Amino acid sequence: MGCASIKAASPGQSHESALMTYPQPLQSEPVGDLFRAAFRSHPAGVAIITASGPDGAVGLTASSVASVAVDPPTLAFSVTSGRSASHIAAAERIVVHLIGADQLELARAFADPAAPRFTQDMDWELLPTGEPLLREAQWALRCEIVHRAPLGGSVLLAATVLDIRPNLGGSAPLVYHDREFHTLFRSAQAVG
Repeated sequence: MGCASIKAASPGQSHESALMTYPQPLQSEPVGDLFRAAFRSHPAGVAIITASGPDGAVGLTASSVASVAVDPPTLAFSVTSGRSASHIAAAERIVVHLIGADQLELARAFADPAAPRFTQDMDWELLPTGEPLLREAQWALRCEIVHRAPLGGSVLLAATVLDIRPNLGGSAPLVYHDREFHTLFRSAQAVG
């Protein structure tokens, strides 16, 4: 990445004549590659999103879930291609499971398209409203999708939260960083 500088105006110099330069990607580094590298280095929380598809329960691991508003409680996330993603994008209602380190194996299973999901070994059930619930998740947010926006090869979804089921077991937070799962144990204040 090229250098960037902002030069403040000297006393008596107009702001218009002050030199300002901004970061410019080098020609050998396409913005898309830099974008991917930037977000690989940015840790994100881990969630498993589930829905009922035409052939049964579907789900996937996502690191794109974000809080949008409190009133009404709204979250957003994006999905790309794939059978589970397309069923989740088309669903009316979903469950967003915010998971911790104790659910690492669930995160891995739902991240791998070839891995079995919703097996007898997984502690899950269909809610009376029809959505699959992973009982061991720290937080399960049952949502209604209220907006879909296709963007590039992804779909951005916004969903209002209908109800929340906490299951606070004290698991360390689970994050996704640089294509790997990690746990958090100490606050930044304790490190140093």
